[in-house]
Amino acid sequence: MENLINVVDWSRAQFALTAIYHWLFVPLTLGLGIIVAIMESIYLHTKSERWLATTKFWMLLFGINFAIGVATGIILEFEFGTNWSNYSWFVGDIFGAPLAIEGILAFFMESTFIAVMFFGWGKVSPKFHLTATWLTAIGACISALWILAANAWMQCPVGMEFNPETMRNEMVSFSAIVTSPMAVYKFFHTVMSGWTLGGIFVVGVSCWMLLKRRNIEHCLRSIKVGAWIGTIGIVLTMATGDGSAVTVAEHQPMKLAAMEGLYDGNSGQDLVAIGVLNPEKKVGDNLDPYIFEISLPKGLSILANHDKDSFVPGINDIIAGRSFSTDGNPVNTISDSDRIERGRKAQSALRQFGEAKRQGDTLAMSQLRIDIKKHFNFLGYASLQSPSDAIPNIPLTFYSFRVMVGIGSFLLVFLLTTFFLAYKRPELEKSKWSKWFYRLAIISIPLTYICSVSGWVVAEVGRQPWIIQDLMSNSMAISDISAGYVQTTFCIFAVLFTALLIADISIMVKQIRKKSLENLNSTK
Repeated sequence: MENLINVVDWSRAQFALTAIYHWLFVPLTLGLGIIVAIMESIYLHTKSERWLATTKFWMLLFGINFAIGVATGIILEFEFGTNWSNYSWFVGDIFGAPLAIEGILAFFMESTFIAVMFFGWGKVSPKFHLTATWLTAIGACISALWILAANAWMQCPVGMEFNPETMRNEMVSFSAIVTSPMAVYKFFHTVMSGWTLGGIFVVGVSCWMLLKRRNIEHCLRSIKVGAWIGTIGIVLTMATGDGSAVTVAEHQPMKLAAMEGLYDGNSGQDLVAIGVLNPEKKVGDNLDPYIFEISLPKGLSILANHDKDSFVPGINDIIAGRSFSTDGNPVNTISDSDRIERGRKAQSALRQFGEAKRQGDTLAMSQLRIDIKKHFNFLGYASLQSPSDAIPNIPLTFYSFRVMVGIGSFLLVFLLTTFFLAYKRPELEKSKWSKWFYRLAIISIPLTYICSVSGWVVAEVGRQPWIIQDLMSNSMAISDISAGYVQTTFCIFAVLFTALLIADISIMVKQIRKKSLENLNSTK
């Protein structure tokens, strides 16, 4: 068992490492792709050499980031086969479909048109080149769509049916997978956060140049576009985040409870705006869950259900199978103990089905199919030793959520301010406090990354121990490999990805410094 735990933990750590490094590049690709396409559209409309020079500058940074992002993404997909082969076997028919579409369609679009985008200047018509730039940006978004649809399916499995004869889940509705509310909200939330980062990045780099008094006209042009995209991005990110909260409340109530550090739910539940968790608090005790808190009255009920008087269950309620209707009447749900029992019944029925199949007992197989279907939705609980195993890391989820919301709120104010100032040149360029604004813009770049990564921590840590919600735990999904193998590859990837990150930042900084000394108002 100890070896299993080591394998699970190290496999999770390796995947988390790869995903985090990959996500350092992806959102900037999504945001810069759109920004570059808009700038080139302005150039084609105005025929201005200034806009052409500005377009090529940001296109260069886009290309550097794009190349390294692809490298980390390919490794991420291979890990499903190396470290999580049981998962790949169990749901490969479903999970593999969006990944295949991503490879065939999205990567093809990106790899084809990015070549025209970078090497087609003067070789193809301006309109065709602009089309290639837009298709590259759209291809990046389409690529994100399939990955995010697959991720959403893991957190809310739909559109499938389990076949006990093959021990695999089979797809019955591709549209249900792609168009599920969780998939739709996750896609737009993620892409819009990429737009936010792209806008912040353009504003921040431009403000660094303004701080150095270099290419002022180029910077002011860039800031206007960055402010537009960043502001649209942050507003829509918050709007889709609200929709995501509703789907989480419906399909992953334990994640929502962990996000709030909520042990005992209530009707008209308050939302903790700022708080410090009590480290001594345990499930089932009477200790206060917070050392300090500032709450918004009925905020969590509004966030979760869009109903200020609705009941939001806490961790103790979910474990005990307790809930209440809006009128205060008790509503019995399935307790985690019952879920574990039903999961084990499903597991036992699967074993018996396999034995009946080997013996050719079709009558027993028919009856066992009914038993399997009856309890299958709780199959993953069979791997849990106790109800407490279904609780994610509460402190990490709780604090990550507040980091995400806190920085996101700051970015909203900052981008609205930038948007306002972008059209008031004297205030942006000549005011006494402009240098402080420039420095704040530069700092906002890493803050946006922290915000984005914190969001993913909430999404992924909050759903633990499930790799597929309720159906498969991490311990059921791993490959039959040694912990030493995973430890070795973890160290290799850590060194490799860190080197790639350092290379990416170094190349970007070098190019920004080099180009800032050139005349970015002309391509001549």
